[in-house]
Amino acid sequence: MRILVVEDDPALSKQIVEALGAGGYAADRAGDGEEGHFLGETEPYDAVVLDLGLPKVDGLTVLRRWRQAGVAVPVIILTARGAWHEKVEGIDAGADDYLTKPFRLEELLARVRALIRRSHGHAAPDLERGHLRVEMRTGRVTQNGEVVALTAHEYRVLVYLLMKRGQVATRTDLTEHIYAQDFDRDSNTIEVFVARLRKKLGDGLIETVRGFGYRIDPP
Repeated sequence: MRILVVEDDPALSKQIVEALGAGGYAADRAGDGEEGHFLGETEPYDAVVLDLGLPKVDGLTVLRRWRQAGVAVPVIILTARGAWHEKVEGIDAGADDYLTKPFRLEELLARVRALIRRSHGHAAPDLERGHLRVEMRTGRVTQNGEVVALTAHEYRVLVYLLMKRGQVATRTDLTEHIYAQDFDRDSNTIEVFVARLRKKLGDGLIETVRGFGYRIDPP
């Protein structure tokens, strides 16, 4: 899953991006509303963490422009303590959740996980398919009760396909959602990650849809 962090405080932005990376996400950063607005409209994110007090263009305006343009990505807004009117305006403008500064990074990660689950129609906190289980909070993957060791990119490919269960994901879809913007992307490596997952999890899990991409069907 790929996340956009729009925050003008460099230290806080760095902390959030590092926490998201440790949680298994690919994360991009924008330091002002203008850059954030552009990235949100041109890149396919699974969620956005959006500060409201941004230079150039404020966060509320950015959010309204996204919604007016039909950008439906789930958004968590960051507001100052006690600024209840910002929370109300943010929700009314199309935000899906909010977090008051200062906050614990663990809470932000929990809200991001919940937001992504809901946006894909998954109510349970973990992803399961048959005897395969992915614990989203810890990143632990088990099959038949045995822990399966995955690399960061293998994990992201697996989670994306499980989130999109029953739908075909093209190599382009996977490339755009498992790599951050500044990463040297190569869609050919998706085949390598899928081959590794099949070796570790069995050939029957990930189906190749010829001419289109890959799919994990419901059990």
